[in-house]
Amino acid sequence: MSLFSTVARRGMATAITGVSGARVVNPEALRSGDDGQAPLQQAIFYSNHSSHLDMVTLWAALPAHLQKRVRPIAAKDYWGSGLKKTLAEKLFNAYLVDRHGASTSKGRDSGSGVSPKGQITGMTEVLDGGDSLIIFPEGTRGSGEMIAQFHGGLYKLAQHDPRIPVVPVALSNLGRILPKGERVPVPHLSKVTFHPPLYVGADEPKAEFLDRARQVLVESLREDGSGDEEPGDTA
Repeated sequence: MSLFSTVARRGMATAITGVSGARVVNPEALRSGDDGQAPLQQAIFYSNHSSHLDMVTLWAALPAHLQKRVRPIAAKDYWGSGLKKTLAEKLFNAYLVDRHGASTSKGRDSGSGVSPKGQITGMTEVLDGGDSLIIFPEGTRGSGEMIAQFHGGLYKLAQHDPRIPVVPVALSNLGRILPKGERVPVPHLSKVTFHPPLYVGADEPKAEFLDRARQVLVESLREDGSGDEEPGDTA
């Protein structure tokens, strides 16, 4: 990575944090090792999703050594064209996916982030290469008042290499700063709360792991007063 890229990323991180009014809570969770003091080098970060600011705010909250090796998973239909695509690929190093499961790329990965081998396979290749991921297991933006049931991709990624920590990140109030359907941010304070890593059990069922992972965020947002309702069953 060039010096310019590093400076550009840190400058953008500062700008995003300013716009979102984000306060980072419990960065100590991004440590590992027997003594809990070694900086975390790789992880699968997952979070609740209520705003287009979610991806960039979580990315901006990461320390520099993780930020330069993280691939946020982003929707191709929103980030896949024009200036947004340039920012997504060149600045945020995003991995663009088609939310409808189809890919228009042929042969080798075209750089759009959509792998012809399939989305999960492409994500596991990112992990195998030593990079981290940012993923939103709800699959789409919600109201910010409740967290939908998680899709199974998080479980498959956790199973792929159980040694990689799965880090819950609760995002508070971003849906109020840039609500769904709005383009201009509304000034408001937000919070990015890192929680201790989870690890999938050797024989842990998918539903059990996903519920355990989801409950960390539900309880965190309930404590903040920004999300205290349980959704109904989803398909």
